[in-house]
Amino acid sequence: MKAVVCIKPGLLEYKNIKAPDPEAGHSIIRIKRIGICGTDLHAFTGTQPYFQYPRILGHELSGDFVEGDGTDGFVPGERLTFIPYFSCNHCIACRNGKPNCCEAIRVCGVHIDGGMTEYLSVPNESLLKSEGLSYEELALVEPFSIGAHAVRRGGLQKREMVLVIGAGPIGISRMEFARIAGAEVIGMDISESRLSFCKEKLGIHKIINSANENAVERLKELTSNDMPAAVFDVTGNIAAINEGFQFIAHGGKYILVGLQKGNIAFSHPEFHKREATLMSSRNATKEDFSYVIDCIKQHRINPLAFITHVAGFEKLVEEFQKWLNPENAVIKAMVTLN
Repeated sequence: MKAVVCIKPGLLEYKNIKAPDPEAGHSIIRIKRIGICGTDLHAFTGTQPYFQYPRILGHELSGDFVEGDGTDGFVPGERLTFIPYFSCNHCIACRNGKPNCCEAIRVCGVHIDGGMTEYLSVPNESLLKSEGLSYEELALVEPFSIGAHAVRRGGLQKREMVLVIGAGPIGISRMEFARIAGAEVIGMDISESRLSFCKEKLGIHKIINSANENAVERLKELTSNDMPAAVFDVTGNIAAINEGFQFIAHGGKYILVGLQKGNIAFSHPEFHKREATLMSSRNATKEDFSYVIDCIKQHRINPLAFITHVAGFEKLVEEFQKWLNPENAVIKAMVTLN
């Protein structure tokens, strides 16, 4: 079967590989849709932590059930998606109901080969019913679940002022779930096209272009000098992460969703006097996936509105580099397989 392999930073190639064999406790999925994630783009540019080359990318996936040993409730040809974080079920995180940060976690397309291929074998426990959703919607459940998890982790309150730094797909999903939680959302980015998307598609009217505005002064204006009670960084950019510490309200929270290889640095006195809380948000849990599927079914969110670029699997390598170009205004690219 054919797969797309990231050989090294900057190089994707089609390779013929062996199709997965059936194994106990696993199911074989025929991949139908692949969402392109920031993780894939960062792996291509060489800025993704926890990464080794060569690697088959892809973890925003949907497909058809083919076969599985001991799988109840799934029939051949059934549409589905799955949770692409495979945990050990034994470590302290798993025992405490946090398999999303398992000590030995294997993320599909990061630690192990992913779904930019025709068939994939995944643990049975990861499978999720389609609940009537389309292939495209199912492939976007994962990135929206990351947003839902971060908002749940942040414990947002109604009418709370929330700043989301980074208006890419994960940042936008964060804004959506913060809105659903009843918070008042401020979006920040350096891309005018992405900020325009937030305004026009999501109704986020409090926006800041930090490339040409004084972010601190603008935040004071928007929050009546209070500053945001919760700040989410979704950029994965070390300069943006460090800058975000100055945006937190006294008594506020800073939730790091974006990931960087480097060390963060901030003023301890400034952080301490705020009695601020710093936390990370990693991946998502089955609870988050179920919540997102339910939100899509109830039309509380519309993931299809986020798809701006589509390509067939045979065009993936050709189109991938174009999706990195800011001038192409990519929000979410989707790859289709017949």
